[in-house]
Amino acid sequence: MKKFNLFKEIIVVNKPSLLGAINASKSYAIDINGEIKYEPFKENDILIYQGKHIPSSASALTPSSKPSLETILGKNYHVVEDNDRVLIKAFSNWQEIIKLNTPRASYDDTTGDGVAEFSNKELEDIGWHATEFNINYRALIELLEERCEGTLICIEQEEPYQFSGLGFLSDIAHAKEVLYEYCQNQIKKLMAEDEDYKRENLTDDELEAAVFFKII
Repeated sequence: MKKFNLFKEIIVVNKPSLLGAINASKSYAIDINGEIKYEPFKENDILIYQGKHIPSSASALTPSSKPSLETILGKNYHVVEDNDRVLIKAFSNWQEIIKLNTPRASYDDTTGDGVAEFSNKELEDIGWHATEFNINYRALIELLEERCEGTLICIEQEEPYQFSGLGFLSDIAHAKEVLYEYCQNQIKKLMAEDEDYKRENLTDDELEAAVFFKII
C-alpha cells in the first residue's frame, strides 16, 4: 500500500474545474488526486474536502464581494493559487477528513486502541477467527500494508511520533488471499509445535477457527 501523508502532501486541483463545481451551487468533493467528485462516491474515493458553496445574498447596504477560495473551502485548508492550478494543504482538517472517509475505509487505525475490525465481512471473518490463535489485527494490518495494493491516508510525524490513518484496499480478493494463507500457515505451525494447541487441547472456538482455515 502507498502512504498519503497529509502532513507532507499538497493536493493539486485544476482551478477551472474547481470554480465550476463551486459555481454550480451543488455538493461536490475533492479527492487526494485533486479530482472533483460528485455523489454518489465510489468505494475507493478518498476525499480531502466535501461541501457546497451557497453565495451570500447581496443588498444595497452590503454589496457582495467575491470570496477567496480559502474562504470558500474553510480556515483549515491552506490554499495557494498558481495560474490554472490550486494547491491545497489539508492536514489541519484531519478530523473532518476522517469523518468523510471512514464509511468507505477498509479499516480504521485512527484511535489509540488500534484496528479493531475490518469493514469487509470476509476480511473480518479471517481477523475474527485468527484471534483465537493469538494472531492480532496489528499483524494482519502490517501484512496488508506490505503486500497489498491500496492507499493509507494518514497523519504521520516523527517528533514527537504520531500516527493516525485510514486504509483503503484496492483489491479485496487479493487481500483475503494474503491474510488467509498467512493465518493458515501460522496456525498450522502453532498446532504442530505448541502442546497447548494440539488438536485434542483446542477449545470449541479454536476448533471452529481451525476448521475455518481448513487445517482440520
